[in-house]
Amino acid sequence: MPKVKAEKKSRQHQEVKNQGIMFNTGIGQHILKNPLVVNGIIEKAALRPTDVVLEVGPGTGNMTVKLLEKAKKVVACELDLTTTTKLQILVGDVLKTDLPFFDVCVANLPYQISSPFVFKLLLHRPFFRCAVLMFQREFAMRLVARPGDKLYCRLSINTQLLARVDHLMKVGKNNFRPPPKVESSVVRIEPKNPPPPVNFQEWDGLVRIAFVRKNKTLSAAFKSAAVEQLLEKNYRIHCSVHNVVIPADFSISKKIESVLQEADFSEKRARSMDIDDFMVLLHAFNSAGIHFS
Repeated sequence: MPKVKAEKKSRQHQEVKNQGIMFNTGIGQHILKNPLVVNGIIEKAALRPTDVVLEVGPGTGNMTVKLLEKAKKVVACELDLTTTTKLQILVGDVLKTDLPFFDVCVANLPYQISSPFVFKLLLHRPFFRCAVLMFQREFAMRLVARPGDKLYCRLSINTQLLARVDHLMKVGKNNFRPPPKVESSVVRIEPKNPPPPVNFQEWDGLVRIAFVRKNKTLSAAFKSAAVEQLLEKNYRIHCSVHNVVIPADFSISKKIESVLQEADFSEKRARSMDIDDFMVLLHAFNSAGIHFS
């Protein structure tokens, strides 16, 4: 290693130590090494001096040090992270950890936990202001995909129901040590506050069925035996609770098709439906006594 680079690396390590942060770097993470990208992420987070920042996956602490300069407090969540004096530490799996109050979240996540972490964040209360997150490029593009796009999927519409999502920047493989096999992107997620007036479990149940085969018509998507069995069970519970008599010749298939036709959704496909479309469809099903949770 050239002498200048070695001295620069030594200064960075010393600065991390001076902040009272000690990180374990031997757990196979892809460490973000480009300071321009680190600065870009922090700039996009638009931090305030009064902010509490949740950082997930602090790695060597190169971003943590800069966050401490900008914010009131940093809460770092990491699997392997030891003694500190100037920040709060949550040691463990972030998916299994109860998150504290925070204003902004900044994270360079292991790609395999991207989806569950996004929804853990979006369902977190109290509301936070925004999250600036690094993801595998294709995952990031799914988050921002619109109806009709090739990558538009259940992840897209569920995220966009609960938040505004913006693609901020592309990050090439060579910005990491060691370089990952895939390209990365940074996105900004801003939760909708107040949230939309919809039961998310109901919503997700409907969207899940529609997107199993997003290119099929909804009429075809709802003909699955497993789907019909689930919805008939839910319908019978609804009728029992509301003292509704179910005819002896009742057919859940005909009931579902009737709702789809009356709402003019039989021939529509999930790939081209937006949030308003699904809102209308969910209301139509619920009004007919059919529920998804």
